[in-house]
Amino acid sequence: MQQHSTPEFAGWQLSPDDHDSDSLPILADVDVVVVGGGAAGVAAATVAAEAGRSVILVEKYGFCGGAAVAGMSGTICGSYLASNRNKPSERIVEGFTGRFRAGLLARGGLTKPQKYGKTYTEAHDPLMWKETADDLLTAAGVRVLLHTAVVGVLLDDDRLQGVVLESNAGHSIVRAARTIDASGDAAVAARAGLGTYFGDHGTIQNPTMFFRIANVDMARYQDFYGEDTICGPEVSSRIETARLEGLDLPRSHIWMFNTTRPGELLVNATRLSGPDGRMLNVIDPEDFTWAEVSGRRQVRAYTRFLRKRVPGCENAYVVDTGTEAGIRQTRSIVGVETLRSDDVVACSKRPDGIVRSPWPIELHVGDRPKLHWLLNDYYEVPYTVLVPAHGENIIVAGRCLSAEHEALASARVTAQCFEYGHAAATATLISLEKGCAYRAIDGVTVRARMRGNGSLL
Repeated sequence: MQQHSTPEFAGWQLSPDDHDSDSLPILADVDVVVVGGGAAGVAAATVAAEAGRSVILVEKYGFCGGAAVAGMSGTICGSYLASNRNKPSERIVEGFTGRFRAGLLARGGLTKPQKYGKTYTEAHDPLMWKETADDLLTAAGVRVLLHTAVVGVLLDDDRLQGVVLESNAGHSIVRAARTIDASGDAAVAARAGLGTYFGDHGTIQNPTMFFRIANVDMARYQDFYGEDTICGPEVSSRIETARLEGLDLPRSHIWMFNTTRPGELLVNATRLSGPDGRMLNVIDPEDFTWAEVSGRRQVRAYTRFLRKRVPGCENAYVVDTGTEAGIRQTRSIVGVETLRSDDVVACSKRPDGIVRSPWPIELHVGDRPKLHWLLNDYYEVPYTVLVPAHGENIIVAGRCLSAEHEALASARVTAQCFEYGHAAATATLISLEKGCAYRAIDGVTVRARMRGNGSLL
């Protein structure tokens, strides 16, 4: 796998005896710092704190949720087996995923299963996602720092000793025995100088701008659109006709989900690329800015299309877009092991597997997403893809795991990200108990502990 240097400023790397490190206030000295409050980060921080460890969670926004909330991906994908049956199959992912799902259900914040091609998914309410995360983290005793970003790392040779934070209060240091990088972008690993790469020799999946529309006549809409959240050929044909008439509708194959609110739909329709059609890499702030601005313009174009061409949507209006563009892929770590696309297609099982995944390879590159279904089966993601090949005291959780391009297009979804966080926390607890490196931990042991904690393995 080709390794690529990151194009952006890497941040500070401070040694313990560095003058700059002495000049910064130490905010805390903890067992575990978790960077990123998405699905993986919330799971990791909660599980580690529930075991009695001191934990700080750092999140750049004013809420937890990551791609699921800030990016408004809006669904818990990856729980159900795919099949040719026209009804929900077995749900095969539990553990922390099941706990969080139960919290959403208790609030009325999760829809019933919705058909998605050959599988099923559930849409969640973004506010209730935030509240579910707040309650879990508070009950576990996690110290949460919102509106705070990691801008550097504290290193002793290749051993991570903590992170440098920035907020409106200024810069400070959190010293931590172990760091869980749940940023989604391998932000800590990259700042520590550990190996990272971007997709397939620099090619990554397109971001998208999710949005919600309200005031939909659901009976008329459903009668036309059908049960499947993936649009049928008639909708695609109407998009292509509207495109010829001048609307900016680059994607013909769109997905629309019922939400928990009456008369409302979550829409996944946009495809974001550069003004010259090139791939965007949202690690670059200029590319990220273009994605945000062009994404909002596409949202208006798709809404005009829906109002004119899709029955039931004539009086619909945009409720909101994501706080940020929906990001499918940026950096991945160079791990002890790499999840291969062949492992996904073959539905490989592993004695050190830490989560099952029945989700298809869903590759968003080019004009039409590539879908490769895993019918009535699943693969298992091995523990070692979360462990950087070099560096100490750090593990990742979430979509920045070590995976080939097409493998990541399956492995990156929400149900699995919850369990990556669960696995990273479990390994962290073992590492602290035994005083050993993450690479010295047998994934079979991690798997056994997770199974004892409710994971289906």
